[in-house]
Amino acid sequence: MNGVISEIRRRAKTEELDYLFLMECLSSYKQPRDRLTKLIKSNELIRVKKGLYVFGKEYQRRPYSLEVLANLIYGPSYLSFEYALSYHNLIPERVTRVTSACSKRIKHFHTPVGEFIYYYVPQPKFPVGITWESIDEQTHFLIASKEKALADYLARIKPFESKEDLLIYLDEGMRIDLHDMEGFNRDLVCEIAEIYQNKNVDLLCTILQE
Repeated sequence: MNGVISEIRRRAKTEELDYLFLMECLSSYKQPRDRLTKLIKSNELIRVKKGLYVFGKEYQRRPYSLEVLANLIYGPSYLSFEYALSYHNLIPERVTRVTSACSKRIKHFHTPVGEFIYYYVPQPKFPVGITWESIDEQTHFLIASKEKALADYLARIKPFESKEDLLIYLDEGMRIDLHDMEGFNRDLVCEIAEIYQNKNVDLLCTILQE
C-alpha cells in the first residue's frame, strides 16, 4: 500500500469518503486534486459520483454500503420501494437497483458501484415510518420501515378496485407471504394512510385492521 492511500486508509473511519475529507488528507501535496485523480486512475479509489468516493477493493476493510451511498448520492432521501422491501425480506426477488424516496425531483444515477433511482415523495409524507439503521458506530443510513416501504410502493401504482384485488396482487404479483404482514404495525400503516390519502394505502390499512 503506497504512502498516499495508506494515510487516507489510516484516517478514514468509513468506507464511504467525501471530497472535503480527501482534500484534507491530501493537503500536504502541492496539487491535491491531481493526486486524487491519480488515485482514481489507479483504482485505489473509486469515484461514485462527483464528491463521493469509496476505497478500491484492495484497500477495503469491509464492503462499502450501497445503503449509505444511496443516502449520500442524492438527498434528503431514504431507501424505500423494491430495495427496502427486499432488505426487509418481504419480497423474494434479489433487487439490483437501489431505490429511494426523495423530497426533490426524480433522479436516476448510473455509477461504477450500481444503479440508484430516486422517486419523489411529497414533504408531508416524507418523515413518517423512517428507521435509522447502523452498520457500525460511524456508519448509518435511513430506510423505510417495511410498512412504509410497501405503502410507498403501492402509492406509485394504479389503484385497485377492492381489498380482494390488492390481496391477489400482493400474493401473486409481488409474491409477498401474506403471513409476514401479520407482524406489521397496524397503527403505523393507518397513520401512513391518513397522511398519504391514497386508495391503495387505504385498502392496505383496511386489510390489516380486519
